[in-house]
Amino acid sequence: MKTLYLDLGMGAAGDMLTAALLELCPDPEEALAELNGMEIPAVRYSVEKTQKCGVTGTRMIVSVNGEEESDHHDHDHDHDHHDHDHRHHGLADIEHIVNGHSAIPDAIRKDVLSVFGAIAEAESRVHGVSVPEIHFHEVGTMDAIADVAAVCYLMKRLAPDEVVASPVCTGFGQVKCAHGILPVPAPATALLLRGLPTYGGEISGELCTPTGAALIAHFVTRFGSMPVMRVSSVGYGCGKKDFPAANAVRASLGETEDRAERALVLSCNIDDMTGEEAGFAIEEIRRAGALDVVALPALMKKGRPGTVLVVLCKEAEKDAVIRAIFRHTTTIGIREVEARRYVLDRKTAEEETGAGMVRKKISTGYGVTREKYEYEDLARLAREKGVSLAEIRALIEKQ
Repeated sequence: MKTLYLDLGMGAAGDMLTAALLELCPDPEEALAELNGMEIPAVRYSVEKTQKCGVTGTRMIVSVNGEEESDHHDHDHDHDHHDHDHRHHGLADIEHIVNGHSAIPDAIRKDVLSVFGAIAEAESRVHGVSVPEIHFHEVGTMDAIADVAAVCYLMKRLAPDEVVASPVCTGFGQVKCAHGILPVPAPATALLLRGLPTYGGEISGELCTPTGAALIAHFVTRFGSMPVMRVSSVGYGCGKKDFPAANAVRASLGETEDRAERALVLSCNIDDMTGEEAGFAIEEIRRAGALDVVALPALMKKGRPGTVLVVLCKEAEKDAVIRAIFRHTTTIGIREVEARRYVLDRKTAEEETGAGMVRKKISTGYGVTREKYEYEDLARLAREKGVSLAEIRALIEKQ
């Protein structure tokens, strides 16, 4: 299983995560060019090599209109004195930029907007105003979009099967921000880190920013010590500031052995919904993060036909999935059972065939290898050539 491990003993900030992931890419210069190819307005990515406590790593430089964004990249929010035009935008402005004024790939837009949605939700609770009224004082707009988009893009590019992280060191003390002096972690950061393992550590200062916290909460599958893994590459993403400990995020990419995953089985009985309503509910529950959703026919009390809805999800998505079940079904109760989930290692490869380019799903592990062509690709080729699905599959398999 392809595993990414993040050592967050010096916290997490968007630029440091970007730099660490960039070092893991086989060709960092090509990856950097692809980041600039996202054409985020006025944003330019560049890197420089630096050392922290004798360790060489990469520092990410994000410039907006030719000026490097300084403080928030280094665990400090004290940049509100530089009130540039691109600061203090709301979530709607960010959505507008991501969806219509950049070349951010479609495959990562949902991730980018989800991360910003989490930040906006945290800020709205801290400041006591609604999400549409939130202005991003604590993270500037264009530079924050640059950080979030870069991490989302590199995560998609590296495509780990799971992301494991150490507990998050937040630092301690106080931080200066647009609203005055606040405790570390800053209130929005503390909200974003709810439910995640954190500790203050021995460094006075803000080691985890709201952007870093939101990215970690979004991407990390589980927390703990580094699993047994065969590491193939290691990356160091450095901040600008110097501390007694190396100010860097270390990212390790490698292979772990096949293992069982912890999963939750949520189930409920439904006897007063139409088939169409149930079908819609299944789609929405999947969208909420469920791994699998099935509806089983059952005989309910008084001989009424009904349905048992069975949902598989991970702990991190449980709350969202439960909310979706209650919102989109008529059930008034949900049962939860913990289960062990054994999965094959899955990857997708592109294959050039006589009919055209086709993606192939390859599943391996436990002494088994299975291959299956992507249905959407087969259907597209069948429509293009005016033949049946069976004919296009036979044509490809003849190769």
